[in-house]
Amino acid sequence: MSSFTFEYPYLLLLLIPLLWCLFTCKEKIQWQYFVHLQLFSPKKPWLKLECLLKIITLVALLGALASPVLFDNAHPDRRHGVDIVLSLDGSGSMSASGFDAKSRQSRFEAVQEIAQEFILKRVNDNIGVVLFGDYAFIASPVTYEKEIVAEMISYLSHGMAGQNTAIGEGILMGLRALKNSKAKEQIIILLSDGEQNSGRISAKEAVVLAKEEGVKIYTIGIGQESEYDKALLKRIAKESEGQFFPAKNIEELRNVYAQIDSLERSSIRSRAYLVKEYYFYLPLLLAFATLFLLFHRGQRL
Repeated sequence: MSSFTFEYPYLLLLLIPLLWCLFTCKEKIQWQYFVHLQLFSPKKPWLKLECLLKIITLVALLGALASPVLFDNAHPDRRHGVDIVLSLDGSGSMSASGFDAKSRQSRFEAVQEIAQEFILKRVNDNIGVVLFGDYAFIASPVTYEKEIVAEMISYLSHGMAGQNTAIGEGILMGLRALKNSKAKEQIIILLSDGEQNSGRISAKEAVVLAKEEGVKIYTIGIGQESEYDKALLKRIAKESEGQFFPAKNIEELRNVYAQIDSLERSSIRSRAYLVKEYYFYLPLLLAFATLFLLFHRGQRL
């Protein structure tokens, strides 16, 4: 997304006194007396053109001083963001209701809603989605098209990857989704409401691979603490330099994603508008052109 602005817009306020002076401040005229005034014809059209050129010169010079800038904070080839994979538990237990006291949503439906909100807030990032159950699969590759990723999440459902919980597979598939990532910051946000009871790779083995790749893992345990393996999720987060978060209901889960959002956003906010294109030379060229015309016409008179 490109935006146009001025680096020093307050300088444009000088237009008011300068234009006022242009119309009200009179030049000092040295009087000369001629006998035959009929020999001189008035140059009214030139006077009108001269005034217009002066106005254009003033506006152009102040426009150049204000430094017009076109900046891009969302172009996929120019942003400075984080590559994120949301690894979501899609096991049978995610069909349980009661996670949101205000509705009859299942846990998985609540997770879908909040994950979509999180994705759309990450303006500068690439995001992908992994779903795991008995096995894991990449539901969406890591991409900058976050609207498409958010919409795709709505088509997922619990049980698509089986009824069990393969946490190690969820991490491993997240690493595969990040395989071609060139971002300095790569994270996996793994959410589960159960214990590892399936998969070809253990969570411990998957974390070793994550550490080798420099991928940070945030883990979220949803539901009552007795329902998921809190110790495992905490170990995964600690060993990968991430953090563990519990969420007993939808409000707590929304707060968890907000915390992760703030933790990972702080490192890129200062770089969000680094890509700038300066256009001060355009009004400066216009000012030089009008000054040249004023000088040239003055010499001819």
